[in-house]
Amino acid sequence: MTRVLPVTSNKELDRFVDFPHDLYKDDVNYVPEIFIGQKDLLSPGKHPFYEHSSAQCFLAFDESGKITGRIAAIHNVNHNEFVGAKDGFFGFFDCINDQETANLLFEKATEWLKEKGLNKIQGPASPTTNDVCGLLVDGFDLPPVAMMPYNAPYYLTLLENIGFTKKTDLLAYKVMHATVNDKSIRMLDLLQKRLLERNGIVIRKVNIKDFKNEVVKIREIYNSAWEENLGFVPMTEHEFEYLAKDLKMILNPDYCLLAEKDNKIVGFVLAIPDINQILIKIKKGRLLPTGIFKLLFLKKNIDMLRILTLGVIDGYRKLGIEACLYGGIIKNSKGTKIKGGECSWMLEDNHMMNRALDQMNGELYKRYRLLEKEI
Repeated sequence: MTRVLPVTSNKELDRFVDFPHDLYKDDVNYVPEIFIGQKDLLSPGKHPFYEHSSAQCFLAFDESGKITGRIAAIHNVNHNEFVGAKDGFFGFFDCINDQETANLLFEKATEWLKEKGLNKIQGPASPTTNDVCGLLVDGFDLPPVAMMPYNAPYYLTLLENIGFTKKTDLLAYKVMHATVNDKSIRMLDLLQKRLLERNGIVIRKVNIKDFKNEVVKIREIYNSAWEENLGFVPMTEHEFEYLAKDLKMILNPDYCLLAEKDNKIVGFVLAIPDINQILIKIKKGRLLPTGIFKLLFLKKNIDMLRILTLGVIDGYRKLGIEACLYGGIIKNSKGTKIKGGECSWMLEDNHMMNRALDQMNGELYKRYRLLEKEI
């Protein structure tokens, strides 16, 4: 007899965070999340998401008391205010391959969301689309890159049997130095010169010494450039600062480029080293006592990037800024240990960016899905 109970204590939250490690202990492609980061992400008072929204975690137990599944029901108030909806979300979903367990987890999550007056459940988003989101539906043969999800193939069947349907797909492209169409690199100097002469736009690296002010400028463009994208919700000042603080620890200015006009940022690209190449070797995501040393000493061996985000604000698109930003990342990584990178994620209907990646000989190699259901 499966029981599903709300997480109400710090000890239970530890077990919630640790459950995937046991579930995927025999899966060579599973990458554990950093334990302390996951706990903060789920803790009101530690993560700025809970300044405006709320979530409730649940654990499923079998008759012996063994954990068999987990889920978080999420009430993203800012999302609903921004899009004018009454949507609920689910995230942090992991489950054994058992339909009854999945059904009971979603029953509890749905009850909690209904109590908030919500009429739809969608996800996975953990806890938002600005964080790790999407269900892996194609590309199970390789580990995920940094800040991308991973799950077993049977998850989709469990969700579809509950009544979830596709909302949209998120695409991941692999772009490798050995096969990339380097036209954007060969024309980079010419494109940058033309941008400067015709439009007064300069492409430059992020200034780490003035990082605090750079973050303020970048947040403005981030919230502007993606405002029309499906699922996008502007990040609050505290949320963006929280994310930037974490990313600064692994940030390389060669891989964070800005397009600037008259001291105003009009476009930017950010790529981060694929630290999952190290995290996959850190047991249960614990940085202590030895995980931190693996992270520090093995960082130099990382050979892949994740191009996390690229955006250009309205009025400056199709001027060649996108090509300069992508080309700049590729050029700056040549001659290093970096062999290539993953560009993710792209909405499946973002035809302009998907076409650009196709033209660069990018390989569409992973697909993630957002699902939804009326409640």
